[in-house]
Amino acid sequence: MKFKTVLNAAIGFSLLVAVWQLIIVIGDYDEALFPPPLKVWEGIVSLILDGTLFTHIQVSLYRFLAGYLSAVLAAVLLGLILGRLPILWNVLDPVAQIIRPVSPIAWSPFIVLWFGIGDIPAIVIIFIAAFFPVLLSTVSAVRKVDKNYLKVAQNLEIKDFQLLTKIIFPAAFPYIANGLHIAVGTAWIFLVAGEMVGAQSGLGYLIIDARNSMRLDLVMAGIVFIGISGLLLDKAVGVFEAWINRLWGVRNN
Repeated sequence: MKFKTVLNAAIGFSLLVAVWQLIIVIGDYDEALFPPPLKVWEGIVSLILDGTLFTHIQVSLYRFLAGYLSAVLAAVLLGLILGRLPILWNVLDPVAQIIRPVSPIAWSPFIVLWFGIGDIPAIVIIFIAAFFPVLLSTVSAVRKVDKNYLKVAQNLEIKDFQLLTKIIFPAAFPYIANGLHIAVGTAWIFLVAGEMVGAQSGLGYLIIDARNSMRLDLVMAGIVFIGISGLLLDKAVGVFEAWINRLWGVRNN
């Protein structure tokens, strides 16, 4: 099964590269304006050899992990509590639904004024991007927990903290995991967008700097690594999800 998955991915990427090259040949585009795959590959190799790529990836990953993990921790804890307090959640839900669609980039003027420049603004943007998907999925998951579990816990006189950590959280985790996957994508997108706005390092800055130098081959190389990094981060969440499910004896469908 894994070999077939790898083979299908290889075929898909090969077709993508072939179509990419075909468009350039048919359209007779200038390499400086629409770099071909070989030119982009040379740009990737140059970024790897001079260490530039790893420097920017390291910075972006630090910002992402700081913002994403703090958002997940805060959103899960708050979601577990609000999911058990339906009256309070009914009051806060309209507020969350109004704030949630606002792009984190829209908050950037305030974020820069409040936190200055550097890593913190990007981390805050990632926090906002990841917080609401995880919060909403956690609240929804808690409210969907089988009532029979709660009745058994009540009969066994299980206290509130143990009820949350031993019963509600494990039962809700498969649904919470959906929010974790969504949050990875949104947080990574807005990290790159935030780095394009005011950062002096990171993958987003790499693309803007290459654009200013009219090195579109490096722009495309940056886009490739943004996509690959996002895929690997999502796979990492999947590995964590599978580990938690094995730990609790939950079977994946």
